[in-house]
Amino acid sequence: MRPICFCLFLPLLLPLSTAAHASPTCAATISELKGMLGDQAFPLKWQETSMDDGKPLVVNIAENKGALYLEFTKTSEGLWAESSGVICKTGTGLETRFNGDQIHLGPAANWVLRYALKRGGKFTLTQLGADQLRIATSGWSGTFSPKAK
Repeated sequence: MRPICFCLFLPLLLPLSTAAHASPTCAATISELKGMLGDQAFPLKWQETSMDDGKPLVVNIAENKGALYLEFTKTSEGLWAESSGVICKTGTGLETRFNGDQIHLGPAANWVLRYALKRGGKFTLTQLGADQLRIATSGWSGTFSPKAK
């Protein structure tokens, strides 16, 4: 009788062991981000390749005060935007959400971006291949390639 009982309870224990080995769904540090992605070589600096003004955005992913920090700098114009928080896995890629207190829009941000993000929002990051990343937010998206250090 005992083998039958064990067989009945075994399926109940499997979800517990699977959850213990599941990869994390959010990251607050560079180490956690690379672990979540399963890619220790994931670039932390990206340069826009889809701009039409000859002034690419450069995105730097760093840690600041215990959180991940995304800094967008417009070439020749300065800070575009910066935000802090965590980066989480979603069904299609990665996402970082922020409220109005977590984002700072710089002088290079246009009025459309200021209006769209002043109360918060999200940046979605979608890998398009080993060497391309699409970053998007309300009313804007760009394609990026890793930038050499």
